[in-house]
Amino acid sequence: MRGAQNCSTAVMQRRLRDDVPDQLDYFPTPPWATRALCEFLIERCSEPLDMFRAWEPACGEGHMARPLAEYFESVTATDVYRYGDDHGIYDFLGDAPRYCEADWIITNPPYNVGARFVEKALTRARRGVAMFVRSAFTEGESRYPDLFAPPVAPAYVLTFSERVPLLKGRLIRKGAPDPFNLDEDGKPRKVSSATSYAWIVWMPGCHDTRHRWIAPGTFKRLDRPGDYPAYALPLSTAMEGSLL
Repeated sequence: MRGAQNCSTAVMQRRLRDDVPDQLDYFPTPPWATRALCEFLIERCSEPLDMFRAWEPACGEGHMARPLAEYFESVTATDVYRYGDDHGIYDFLGDAPRYCEADWIITNPPYNVGARFVEKALTRARRGVAMFVRSAFTEGESRYPDLFAPPVAPAYVLTFSERVPLLKGRLIRKGAPDPFNLDEDGKPRKVSSATSYAWIVWMPGCHDTRHRWIAPGTFKRLDRPGDYPAYALPLSTAMEGSLL
């Protein structure tokens, strides 16, 4: 097991992760969205997170594990794919023995196997499960009996009032120019999203689902400059910048 380091990624030069297999559905979660969950659990649920252990089983490059480490006593970060040397390799959905004991299991699961992630997590977490998903995840007849109906209904659905932009293979601050997404004039488009996201939280003994909203302004309050990697720019963008 490897604990997540609570460290900045801003000074680390990263490349676009376009090598990740498509089926892994790698869209890094902005750290401020994870902090919003942790603050809700502390303030609204009186959860003493600093006494608990968390497991992030689809950790990618650690963009969720690092903010979790700001709140939890310890964090175990694993993934089925090798993103770097600072996390364990483990197939959370496989038949291998239990990887670790955890009070909370918290992750942004690959969308196409999100339901299986929830089902597995509910058998492994002692205290609670939280999944960052598209808001539409709460829909669907096939998911309802196993995830949303008593006696397994979640305790909370936490809808973000403001958009949480997710980008494939990279993490860039909301509203900042994205050098990997150029407009017709070759200029970077600003990061935005039309997709709504939510946290769904399962807790033992709490199955009367309550819907809460994460208020506007959370991004400004919980965003940190050190959350974002410095990416090596595409050659075309780098060359254009050198001519300015």
